[in-house]
Amino acid sequence: MTRYDRRMFALMNRREAEALYATAGRRRLVVAVHIALTAASIAAWLGTVVGEGRWAVYVLPALLLPWCVATGLINAATRGLLELRGRALDERQLAEKQRVVARAHRLTTWVLLTAAAAVGALTLSGGTGIEALAFPLLFAVFVVHWIAPLWVAGLTAADGPMHDEAVADEHGDGSETVG
Repeated sequence: MTRYDRRMFALMNRREAEALYATAGRRRLVVAVHIALTAASIAAWLGTVVGEGRWAVYVLPALLLPWCVATGLINAATRGLLELRGRALDERQLAEKQRVVARAHRLTTWVLLTAAAAVGALTLSGGTGIEALAFPLLFAVFVVHWIAPLWVAGLTAADGPMHDEAVADEHGDGSETVG
């Protein structure tokens, strides 16, 4: 591994914020917040590009910091599964990365099919302004395709050691003694 790989590995495996993503429920909440922030960011960016929304220029920077924090939490929860280079991952992690990317690919296939069906239905119904929908819809699908592996990884990540020890102690299986 290179110095960069070692530095990224150390960064992605920091545990200061582990309590925020230690359980599956918390990870689902972080992913849901990330999805909402992503959707709001897409809407704001499209508002600046294709709309008359000057408001969006102010909303985008306000969304950026919480989006970055949520992204960092998902990356930490997955221990950098998608951010680390292949040479920094072991065989189990490489296999997990392939599973996550394959699931995300299937998800984005359904998203693309839904978008195509919606445009097709609008076309058949004689809807006007389909040209105006093409760019925003394609951009939104592109962003989902780009970020879906992160969401899938966050949703499928296993509980960390902190949670495993807490569960073992709750059931009386822990080897920790009090005294």
